[in-house]
Amino acid sequence: MTIDELLTTTRSVRKRLDLTRPVPMELVRECLEIALQAPSGGNRQGWHWIVVTDPGLRAQVGDYYRRSVRAYHASGTGAGSLFQDDPVRADTQRRVSDSSAYLGEHMGDVPVQVIACIQASGLPEGNQAGLWGSLLPAAWSYMLAARARGLGTAWTTLHLAYESEIAELLGIPADVRQGVLIPTAYYTGETFKPAPRQPLDEVLHLDRW
Repeated sequence: MTIDELLTTTRSVRKRLDLTRPVPMELVRECLEIALQAPSGGNRQGWHWIVVTDPGLRAQVGDYYRRSVRAYHASGTGAGSLFQDDPVRADTQRRVSDSSAYLGEHMGDVPVQVIACIQASGLPEGNQAGLWGSLLPAAWSYMLAARARGLGTAWTTLHLAYESEIAELLGIPADVRQGVLIPTAYYTGETFKPAPRQPLDEVLHLDRW
């Protein structure tokens, strides 16, 4: 797989996660070792990684996630409600919404849940790009490494509605904040391809807006 293929075919995998096939911890560790090579502001490397494999804990995290997903879809602000005036994009959004709802019901069944966290005594006021920019690239590197090893992942943050409850459940210290929950499993089917995106010229601003 070329680097361009890797970058353009690492999709959010939800319905196609294999919920029955165990994922070796050795593979997860390989992906995390690669994630640790990501940039970190001031080279602080304040990241921490909670890898949840215990069935009981996975089920409890999944329950919090399910509650948050259901509330999100009930709010009418989810992905399925976007771009309704564009038939092509609206159809894509409905599929995204459907797969999101599916993952909401099955997060607790995913064999590995990876929660990327960062040390932060308090969230800074105003712009937080420096803080999260020292974690999220590493989380994305983990997902790319997983894709290269035949594992599917998805970027999810709806669990953060219950961040404190999950922190208590997993013993996460008060000065460590969660950034993203990444379900990790083998996937079914090999049909990944680049997704439809807005044309570059619609979002590219050269020198000025």
